[in-house]
Amino acid sequence: QVQLIESGGGLVQAGGSLRLSCAASGLTVSRYTMGWFRQAPGKEREFVARIIWSSGSTFSADSVKGRFTISRDIAKNMMYLQMNSLKPEDTAVYYCAADRNPYGGAQERAYAYWGQGTQVTVSS
Repeated sequence: QVQLIESGGGLVQAGGSLRLSCAASGLTVSRYTMGWFRQAPGKEREFVARIIWSSGSTFSADSVKGRFTISRDIAKNMMYLQMNSLKPEDTAVYYCAADRNPYGGAQERAYAYWGQGTQVTVSS
């Protein structure tokens, strides 16, 4: 049974930092692309960043480039999202997801497995 469990969300002031974690189990992560998505209130879920597990290659949305960094710990089957210089518009529920395509991209519909999400709230 595939499980993706996010943690690390919370309330932070604008300009602050948070690190999200995603613990993956029940899948051979090296065969997947792992990604972060977010959904703000009243908005559709959107792509944040993804990492190709086998190579470590990353790709991020323009809205977070230079502020957010996606990374992984192969030994622990953990994925992270380091979020710096947070803005109120970053407020959202953040989801960890897995795409069966090991060289996947940013298309939400390609991601087969999802976590329950963790709330990030940035106050102004």
